[in-house]
Order: sequence, then structure tokens, then C-alpha cells
Amino acid sequence: MNFDLTEYPPIVQQIAGYAEQGYELALGWLLSPAAWSQFAILVGAYLLALLITRRLRPALHNLIDPADKQNMFTAIRLFVLQFLPLILPLLAYALTGIGEQVVRSVFDSGAVIAFGKRVFMFLAVRIFVRDILADPFLKLLGRFMLLPIAALYAVGLLDVVTLQLTETVVGVGNIRFSLIAIVRGLIAGSLLFWLGQWSNNQTSALIEKQEMRPSIRQLLIKTVEFMIFGIAFLVLMNVMGINLGALAVLGGAIGVGLGFGLQKIASNFISGVILLIEGQATVGDYVELDGGETGKIVKMTARAAILETFDGRWIVVPNEDFITTRVVNYSDQGSANRYEAPFSVSYDTDINLVPPIIEAAVSTHPEILDLPYPPDCELRGFGDSGIDFAVEFWVNGIDDGPNKYTSDVLFLIWNALKENGIEIPYPQRVVEIKGGLPAAVPE
Repeated sequence: MNFDLTEYPPIVQQIAGYAEQGYELALGWLLSPAAWSQFAILVGAYLLALLITRRLRPALHNLIDPADKQNMFTAIRLFVLQFLPLILPLLAYALTGIGEQVVRSVFDSGAVIAFGKRVFMFLAVRIFVRDILADPFLKLLGRFMLLPIAALYAVGLLDVVTLQLTETVVGVGNIRFSLIAIVRGLIAGSLLFWLGQWSNNQTSALIEKQEMRPSIRQLLIKTVEFMIFGIAFLVLMNVMGINLGALAVLGGAIGVGLGFGLQKIASNFISGVILLIEGQATVGDYVELDGGETGKIVKMTARAAILETFDGRWIVVPNEDFITTRVVNYSDQGSANRYEAPFSVSYDTDINLVPPIIEAAVSTHPEILDLPYPPDCELRGFGDSGIDFAVEFWVNGIDDGPNKYTSDVLFLIWNALKENGIEIPYPQRVVEIKGGLPAAVPE
């Protein structure tokens, strides 16, 4: 192929030169026994892998599939079962690798079959990302990081790109690192912190199942979380090749500067640890703050506790307030609370009959406790309109929100008094007119 391109621009001549080189290379491969043998082995390896897969995959599926049998190995078998689609490309990759060794030993050349082998690996990665990865974050990571790396490997450019990234160095102050370190950091960081989050969730679920105080459980969960992500951070710094000594000096300088401005945050963090250890207030407790706010603790973070009121509002309370101010803990975690329901009866009532009637009626409520004390009806005083009583009762829980203990007890008192003919008085006044009524004026 000889063309006179002297009259064309240099870029056209350069492209024509590359095309001529490619044509001569392709022609050489087509006329070369080594190239034909590599193509033949490549096709043969794929057909053999396809034949083996068609027989092997159903047998493995029947062997691994737990079907309706549930046991301790069910989760593991289901996990292994989803990797069966990788059998074909990986088997073709392995058989092609064997053929590559044979071709290189005979012809001292194996570029074609090596390219085919890398394509099989790319197909395996593609199946892995598309069909096996289920987690959205891992699927995103595989689509935009793993697949491009596999594509570069398939076309033989991975080493070239890696070398170029290695030779490109950037720096921040005294810290210098290459672009390949940034790429490794992005990949390793994503995997490490995803793995850390997954490990933290699994560990938290395991700790939640243990029989221990809720405060100790929360403290263990937070401790494990800090340990997991701390180890992940140190491993990431090591992978990126960052000098931890220089980082420690920089972190110390920043820490001294920020320490004075973050005293409150540090105080709240330490207060949170103290709360978790002592168990004075934990998730699920119903508390009343010194400022009058009341609510149930629904979450405890490193900085603050979150209270949820019964009208749906959230109150963020710094942990330090639980240590430095007065907090009333009604403890909605199994401890009993005492309430009372006041009522009045008419002065015409035999008051000696009221306590046993009311105590028996209140005791019928399924949530009223006999311990530490059964319902107790007490005479409280003689009012303007009637005789004042109050019944004290103990329950497990808070008389608010979903629980209506006092309301239920008042219903029981009303029904019991009506059934026994005891009158609940209306407000009444006695008016005395001194000197008698004025005489009527005659018409």
C-alpha cells in the first residue's frame, strides 16, 4: 500500500501512517500460523467452557440450593449460589490461560490469545457488577471504578495508565503523593468505609440482642463504631502512602487551635459517655428537664439527646444538661410509677363505704399493679361542695401519650359510685341573708 500524500496536511499523513501499520499488522496476523492457532484455541476454549458450564451449572445449583431446608448454612449457600453466572467467563479464562502457555511454548507469541483471555475477565467483571452486586453503593462503585479498570486491563492499557498516574505527583504543604495514591485512596476508602458501616451494623445488631443495661449497650455500640472507623481511617492512610507522623503533627496543631473553641462539644461528649456508663438516662426513658420540657428519649448521640414529646415535637438537649442540671427521670423502662385520681362525694354519703368500693373497682384495671402497693383510696378533706377523696395506684409506664391510666381509673370510679348509689356533688353555695328578706311592696 503506497499512496502519495505529500500534498495533504501532516496530520493526514500521520493518520495514514498509523493505518498502514495497522493494515500490515492485521495482514501479518491473518497470514501467520501462530495467529490462526491462537484464534482457534480461543474459540475452542470458549466452546469447551460453554459445554462444561451447561453440564456443571445445573448440578451445582441443585447441590447448593437449600430449597425449603432451613438451617445454619442456608445464608451461606444462598450467598454462594448467586456466583454461579461467573462459571462460564472464569472457566473460559482458565482454559484460555492454558492454551496461552501452549502457544507461547510453540510459537513464542501469544498476543491474540492473551487479549481474548483479558476479554473473558472483563466479561466476568461485567456480570459480577450487573447481576451479583445488590448493594446500591457497591453497584455504583463497580460501575464507575471496577468496570473502567477491567476495560483498561482488557485492551492492555492498564499498566500504561498506572505508570502515568504514578509519575504524576501533587503536594499539599510537606505532604506529597501521586495521582495513583488518590485513585487507590478513593477505591480503598469507599470499600473500607462501606465495610466499616456494614460491620458496625452487624455488631450493633448482635449487641442489641444481648441481655444488659440499655446504657451499657449504647456505650458498647458507640465504642465499637469508633474503633471500626478509626481502624478504617488508619488503614486508608497507609494505603495512600501518607506519612502518619506528619499527619499527627498537623492534627496536633489543629487540635490545640480548635480545643478552645470546642470546649462545649468536648464537654457534651464526655457527659454522654458518663450518662451511658451510669445509666441515669437512656433511650426509652421519659424525663422532665429543669426548664419544664418533658419527653421520651428516642436517640442519644455523641453531642446531645433527642426527646420526643407526645405532641410530636423533637427537643435536642445537650448531654451536659443531664449532668449539670436537675432532671426528673420517670423511667419508662420497667420501673413502676405512682399516680392518683381525685374525686368527691356528697355529704350525705357514708364515707366508710367509699374506700373499699373504689379500691375494688380500680383493681379490676389490667394495668394496675398490686406491687409495690395495691390501689389505696384516701380521704383528703372536706370541701365546699363535697367530701374529697383520692385513689393512689401504681402502673408500669407513663400516664400520657398512648397510656390513659388516670382517665381509665376515673371511668371506673364513676361507674362504681353510680352502681352503689353514691352521689357525686355539684358545686353549691349556702347564701345567708342577714335581717331577713325585704317586705314586699304593696301595689
